[in-house]
Formats: sequence, C-alpha cells, structure tokens
Amino acid sequence: MKICGLQKTTLLDFPERVACTIFTGGCNFRCPFCHNSELLDSGAGEDYTEEEIFDFLHKRRGILEGVCITGGEPTLQPDLEDFIRRIRSMGLAVKLDTNGYRPGLLKDLCQKGLLDFVAMDIKASRDNYGKVCGVQGLHMEYIDESIDFLLSGSVPYEFRTTVVRGLHTADDFSNIGPWIKGCRRYYLQCFTESGQVLVPGVYSDFTKDEMLVFADLVRPYVGQVSLRGIDY
Repeated sequence: MKICGLQKTTLLDFPERVACTIFTGGCNFRCPFCHNSELLDSGAGEDYTEEEIFDFLHKRRGILEGVCITGGEPTLQPDLEDFIRRIRSMGLAVKLDTNGYRPGLLKDLCQKGLLDFVAMDIKASRDNYGKVCGVQGLHMEYIDESIDFLLSGSVPYEFRTTVVRGLHTADDFSNIGPWIKGCRRYYLQCFTESGQVLVPGVYSDFTKDEMLVFADLVRPYVGQVSLRGIDY
C-alpha cells in the first residue's frame, strides 16, 4: 500500500462512526478540479508505512470505530484486500471512496464482506464525464457497472458529485437523476479552490441557491439529496 496521508480523526467521512482517513497514492483520473492533486501520480511520496498505520490504529483502539480509505484511487493498490482484512481483524469497519472505474474489484470486495460502506463519485452526466474526469476514451460501461452494482443494495453506499462552475451545468443534474434512479443517498459537494487543485485559478463554486436548484433536479429520482460544503 502506498499511503500518502492520514487524518487521525473524522466525524464526517464515515456515516455514524468515529473514524480516521487514510489517503493512498495514484489515480486513473485527472479531474482538473481535484483537490488532492499531489496524490494523483503513482510515484507520489509515501508518508506512512503500513506498520506505522497499524501501530496508530492499535493505539486508538476503543476510540476509533472505522477507517476510511480514500485517494487518489484506492482500488489501484495491489494489496488493498489484504490491507482491508488486517483492518477488519482489529474490529474496525471499513469505508471505501472510489471513482467506480474498477467495478470487478469493487464487487469482489463487497461480495467478500470486506466493506461496510462505499462512497462513489458521480463526476458528471454521461455526456460530460470524460471532460470532467480529464480522461479521453473513457469506458463508461465500467462506471455503469459500478453504479448498477451499488444500486442493487449489496452494501450501504452513497453517490456524490463535486459541483464546479466551469465544468457543470443544470443539464448534468437533469441527466444524473435518471441515471442513478433509486439511489438512497446523493450528495452535492461544493467545490473549494485550494493550493492543491490540479488546475488552479480556473474554476469556482456555485452559490447555495444554484446548488439547491441542482439538488431539486435530482430529488425526484433519489431517496435523499443533501448539500455538503455549504452553510445553511
């Protein structure tokens, strides 16, 4: 495992659990708005060894209830399954953040009972996906397969979209709704410019009122729609 970061405590990343978040290096997408761009390259520096992570988890026994594994794109890690099994052997739940581009691995981990929660990014509407991902020749069937699998209800999950002015329009959300019809939880996350954005100084956020309009476009198709990153 290439572990490039550790957030020692989070009350937000793992629903209903006190957790830590582990950041892995390497990604198969190049979203221009990515706020973890330092983690995209598979050659990103390794800040923590696995043993350091497990020493930390051992010390936090009785405090932490779960571990979020994010990136980058964690499904690119060749020893992800072994890593998850070791976490679970400590009695901790595991949440995986993924872009859904490796549906076979996602299914395998879920069917083996290794994941307690999955958060999958819905980058944009189908027609806009390649632009927002920064990938030419995207195999949309991989995304479809992951969406369909999660919609089947095999594991608790959420879908989420980081909403970026300059990349998204209302048309995206008019089309996302029918695409993820039956989804239990869908979140619209507000883009925030930071020093780590892959393409800085180009994109900006939408207003709360605009985000609420986008949410209303999706709401007829899903169980729950909420905004993140915006004060109510």
